[in-house]
Amino acid sequence: MRKMFITLAATSALALGACQSPQADKVEDQAEAQADAIDAQADAMPEGPAKEATEEKADAVEAAGEEKANAMDDNGEIAPSETGTAPATPPADPAKK
Repeated sequence: MRKMFITLAATSALALGACQSPQADKVEDQAEAQADAIDAQADAMPEGPAKEATEEKADAVEAAGEEKANAMDDNGEIAPSETGTAPATPPADPAKK
């Protein structure tokens, strides 16, 4: 599940990367690198609560970096493409067919 989340986040970051300023990209990349380092530490740990806490810390660092990058570009405004929800499209008017 965690690997799937990371893959989804990386794919989303690639898709949205062109929409961010270079400074925001740098902030997000630094947070991702730090999260990867923390995740590597977690991978070396034995299974248990400490490993799970370390993995959660890595997720939190990456999420904080994404939020900071978003705030740099749009003052904290989150686009529908970043939340996974798009604005509702009105139904087609059958009278216009």
